[in-house]
Amino acid sequence: MLFFLDIDGVMVPAKSWKSPECLTDGFPAFSSKAIATLQHSLAEEDTIILTTSHKANFSIEEWKSIFKNRGIHIEKLKSLPENINNLSRKDEIVNWLQVNSIGEVFVIIDDDKSLNDLPVHLKENLVLTSPYIGLTEEHLKLIKSISLKGFHPV
Repeated sequence: MLFFLDIDGVMVPAKSWKSPECLTDGFPAFSSKAIATLQHSLAEEDTIILTTSHKANFSIEEWKSIFKNRGIHIEKLKSLPENINNLSRKDEIVNWLQVNSIGEVFVIIDDDKSLNDLPVHLKENLVLTSPYIGLTEEHLKLIKSISLKGFHPV
């Protein structure tokens, strides 16, 4: 399965009244609920594609280290291209999907409301989080239901 993953508002709840705690690598700590939910959602063969606005700030190896420092081991990690044209998150993802043919089920985990305007066939793969709360166990059932959509027993 392919995971399009945002960070702010998903892994790091966005609380404007409080600065997030940063770990020794200088990046904010992930919420324990988001960590647990992502760990329960991921299988070893899954790929994460970072959609976060921070995606170009770190190399893939640095991102792997950031995740590892927060208790999440990710072997297959990619990133959307740097957003030099200031596209909406919706347009970034739609453009990427148009250029890259994928033969697997995917889920989009994000708090960006522009994703409500995704075409219906893409929006059915969206898990929209509350930016103040982030990814929680309540999202797990939706992620699992999306993951099963492409499964057809032989």
